[in-house]
Amino acid sequence: MEQLFTVLLTFLLLSCNNNRERSSGLHAISDTNLNPYKQIKAIPLPDGFKRIKDETGSFTGFLRNVNLKENTTVHLFNGQPKRNQSAQYALLDISTGNKDLQQCADAVMRLRAEYQFAQKQFEQIVFYDNEHTAYTFSAPFTRERFDSYLERVFGMCGSASLSKQLKPVNRFSQIEPGDVIIRGGFPGHAVIVMDVAVNDSGKKIYLLAQSYMPAQDIHVLKNPVNNGLSPWYEVNDDHIIATPEYSFTQHELWRW
Repeated sequence: MEQLFTVLLTFLLLSCNNNRERSSGLHAISDTNLNPYKQIKAIPLPDGFKRIKDETGSFTGFLRNVNLKENTTVHLFNGQPKRNQSAQYALLDISTGNKDLQQCADAVMRLRAEYQFAQKQFEQIVFYDNEHTAYTFSAPFTRERFDSYLERVFGMCGSASLSKQLKPVNRFSQIEPGDVIIRGGFPGHAVIVMDVAVNDSGKKIYLLAQSYMPAQDIHVLKNPVNNGLSPWYEVNDDHIIATPEYSFTQHELWRW
């Protein structure tokens, strides 16, 4: 009798595991909490889609080459795991720092500044606070000074000021990597477009990444509306863009 019970229990456990695998998303990361993809450009595409072209030295190319962490648990600036662990698909391998500074808009500014720093476009690294005071990056152009500069920017700038610095995109269908979906406020929120792909019929899809409050690992967002397409989002006629922790509208797309 005991042997029969063991066999039945094993069968039930295997059945549960198989059902969980079948119900997972098209490109879901496995239950081991390990991410098999090394960079943004390695995140798989749905059938029939190709990434839009990028030029050498472009912001698009930079974003696609951002490394991803192997682990998929979002941690806060203080090393504690975030309470909500259901929003992320993968984590960007970029430091959060040890202060509660690199939140939503700060993560967007961090990625833009990292690109300009890598391209040695030091004179173009500038952000503005809500009173339009400019914060420029000056010599010596070292990593240590760069990190210190960003801390100051994160303390003085946010979604409200960043929304004033960016330029509106007239049609959401014109979305490009590096664009920002942002609602300026106290607090507002901002997410960055990490990649865009298109199929032969002209249908576009895109990836989003965010940090949040408190400061935390920058992470690629799952698509809570379309699990089969996740982590990609579809450009369609829906006015609302629902992300796991915030909803935007198509009129909130902006560009550097």
